[in-house]
Amino acid sequence: MNDLLNKRWIFVLTIGLGTLLNPLNSSMISVALTRIQKDFGLTFADASWLISIFYLASSVGQPVMGKLSDMFGPKRLFLSGLILVTLACLLAPFSPNLPFLLGCRALQAIGSSTLFPSGMSMIRTLITDGQAKAIATLSIFSTTSAAFGPSIGGFLIDTWNWPSIFFVNFPFILLSFVLAIFVLPNTKQGKVELHRIDFIGITLFILCIVGLILFLLSIEKHIHWSALILFIGAGIGFYHYEMKRKEPFIDIDSLKANRNVTFIYLQFMSINLVYYCYFFGFPTFLQQVQYYSAKDTGLIMLALAGFSVLVAPVAGRIIERFGSKPALIIGGICLFVGTALLLTLHGNSPLLWLLTIMAILGMSNGFNNISMQTALYEQTRPEDTGSASGLFQTSRYIGSILSSCLLGIVFNRHLDVIHLHYVAIVCLIFCAVVIGFSIKIPGKSTQHS
Repeated sequence: MNDLLNKRWIFVLTIGLGTLLNPLNSSMISVALTRIQKDFGLTFADASWLISIFYLASSVGQPVMGKLSDMFGPKRLFLSGLILVTLACLLAPFSPNLPFLLGCRALQAIGSSTLFPSGMSMIRTLITDGQAKAIATLSIFSTTSAAFGPSIGGFLIDTWNWPSIFFVNFPFILLSFVLAIFVLPNTKQGKVELHRIDFIGITLFILCIVGLILFLLSIEKHIHWSALILFIGAGIGFYHYEMKRKEPFIDIDSLKANRNVTFIYLQFMSINLVYYCYFFGFPTFLQQVQYYSAKDTGLIMLALAGFSVLVAPVAGRIIERFGSKPALIIGGICLFVGTALLLTLHGNSPLLWLLTIMAILGMSNGFNNISMQTALYEQTRPEDTGSASGLFQTSRYIGSILSSCLLGIVFNRHLDVIHLHYVAIVCLIFCAVVIGFSIKIPGKSTQHS
């Protein structure tokens, strides 16, 4: 027992095997959407809820589970999260309809969202020497599993159909669970203070986002004005309630006080809106328009993921020397160029040209991810790092949800090269916003103190 505890790599591996489940499951679904559409007779707008529900549940789950981890103990929450993911992955393959599958996806997201905050809590508490290296290792687990999720999913789906993307979780869950029992220490349970969880704020936030999704997805057919009213009403209620709360779900006061950080959140939201339009849109386009198999689609998606991973160390060196601003501008330009080049793609374009475009978009992600995190910490006081990081993830999730809405609107009735161009045209506007924010954000010499 003591020997295991003294082996840091086993400790980090145990947590890493759990924390990779959320990004892995958020990304594998991209290749599975086409098969699920056919099996359940869904439109693309219907299927896009499988993306939105996961990110919505994650955006709520992570901050809540972080507080529950402090109250009930991180090891207990870590094991509970693994059990929830197991239950979701057992039930999902036998879903009789879309609502049931959506429920499984939400449960999967909540369970996997428990693992990162509880794991981070243990690392921050128990690893004092080399903590940054341990956190960086966890980041590798997350980013790698997210990047290569479509490729892994493509091979699985091609062989065993879409239920396999749920069954593949079991080896990771089993190994992490067994190791967690013996390796993770039983830390002291904190005081149970459920009033610290902003249940009303969370409910208003969910209603606001659901109202927005319903309204956006209705634009292509018959506009649901009631959904717009729900979005506006819940949004106003959320704003006023959060302003009065001592421990709000989203600290609006801090957003108003530090505008540079607010701009970073808006920029990161825009980046994810654009990038995930391609991350989730390309697999569907490749399978339903270009008629590639799920396995071939997964291989093609490596261009997007591979260049993202390859460029990240280069971005890190630029940031280390010059700060985040130059890397942000490079990432924004790559995103703009890749999006603009999509407008040159036609039905008879060679695969090599699409791979080139995907490579440029992948490079943008490699620059943007690390530079946005660095920019956040450059503009945030050390004591505000925890809450700032939580909002940073929330902005990622909202951007991802908006990307699924855009795809749902454009791809719902027609999926072809022209409609892919429509997506690119909308994304060009957000690319311009990203570049504008990159220029506006203060450089290294004017960091927030």
